[in-house]
Amino acid sequence: MARIASLGSALQDVYLIDHDDLVPTAIGDAAIFGKVLVGSKVDIDKVSYEVGGGGLNSAITFARHGHEAIFMGNIARDPAGMAIIKVMDREGIDSSYVRFLERRATGTSVILLDSKSGERTILTCRGASEQFGNLDESDLDLIQPDWLYVTTLRGDFDTLRRFFEKAKAIGTRIMFNPGVRELEHPDELTKLLKYVDILNVNKAEASCLVPGKVLNELLYHLANYIQIAIITDGAMGGIATNGAETYRFGIYGDVKVKDATGAGDAFGSGFLAAITSGKSFRTALIFASANSTGVVSKLGANRGILSGREKLHLMPIQKV
Repeated sequence: MARIASLGSALQDVYLIDHDDLVPTAIGDAAIFGKVLVGSKVDIDKVSYEVGGGGLNSAITFARHGHEAIFMGNIARDPAGMAIIKVMDREGIDSSYVRFLERRATGTSVILLDSKSGERTILTCRGASEQFGNLDESDLDLIQPDWLYVTTLRGDFDTLRRFFEKAKAIGTRIMFNPGVRELEHPDELTKLLKYVDILNVNKAEASCLVPGKVLNELLYHLANYIQIAIITDGAMGGIATNGAETYRFGIYGDVKVKDATGAGDAFGSGFLAAITSGKSFRTALIFASANSTGVVSKLGANRGILSGREKLHLMPIQKV
């Protein structure tokens, strides 16, 4: 088993769930929750308190898979922060490197979820997870992880560079799943790819980095920067290469989507959890898809995360 440090955010997710008042109403190419009027009072069917955030979600995948999982990120000493620590303790995640910020609340998302369609809108106050510059890359000297799994740091390229350089200096490999703030600066992001061993992006994100309109084109250009690249495309599956093998894959299962929150985190961390357990490139892609499917079939960003002990069924995947 591997020792994997997850660098990213941890949030409390508060779900407001309803079956009729949050029905999406189309407006051109977009949609709104049509029955929620300004100044009105809306009766919600259910409230559910969960936890999420890319750093925490990925750490849960690694821990359930039997790896040594360490979370690196910021929360506060408030009820939401204590709920996150409780989940880390329950899942067996090392919280020794959590930083508690003063004068900041733990990041919180309020998720408006239509229980019929699974459509959602997320209102986020990032709080302690808004910043990462206080995190110390020298902690990696103490952790000595085999892998550093990095999700968005809200465009903090200085912190990303510090951690990437330190990881490489001590022989730690890196998997990176950048976010919107990083992708807003493609030139800066591309410069960091020389440190990265595995890059996981979706189709729209890949098109921010390299030219191309279809998956094959995007992967071809992305492979000039990185050996192992994965590009996902929602219900269309995705494409991936490790330099020696390239696979085009579909989705693991056609399930009713209860909540898509955390699907991308589950895919990326599921791939790393499997590949570091000695699984083949092909099998790791299948497990990543299964992990993502497990998450979208349940409420919350991590309730459906798999353990790696499940028997997986066949799915559309072809070597190209």
